[in-house]
Amino acid sequence: MAKKCIGNLKLRIPGGKATAGPPVGSTLGQWGLNMMDFINPFNEKTKEFAGKNVIVHIKVYEDRTFDWVCLGQPVDDLIREKIKLEKGSGRPNTEKVGKITMAQIKEIAEVKKNQLNAIDVEGACKVIAGTARSMGVEVVE
Repeated sequence: MAKKCIGNLKLRIPGGKATAGPPVGSTLGQWGLNMMDFINPFNEKTKEFAGKNVIVHIKVYEDRTFDWVCLGQPVDDLIREKIKLEKGSGRPNTEKVGKITMAQIKEIAEVKKNQLNAIDVEGACKVIAGTARSMGVEVVE
């Protein structure tokens, strides 16, 4: 019989730099999980993301075991990195903070295509363009 899942956690952690402090320690501690069983493999697997945030999904089972999947960098971080932007706009509808081309969006879509809710790369491009617009970044052809 399959193990019963009692929790789905989503964390944004600096790659290769997970520690027993917050957010990792406090979150895993609430569920009674051994932090080192997560921290050491996570740091090993995410070394190449050093200095960048990565998204991790952790499934917690009732016998206090867990599985985790690293989804890489968030789309908003990739957009900011691509157009060398410090942060998004506080008022995205009226205050534009930068421009991104469809070619740059397509590059991001290629990286994230397996994790987005899209059938093909064109659909992924639309999702990423929407994220860019919600950050106050203008999408140009």
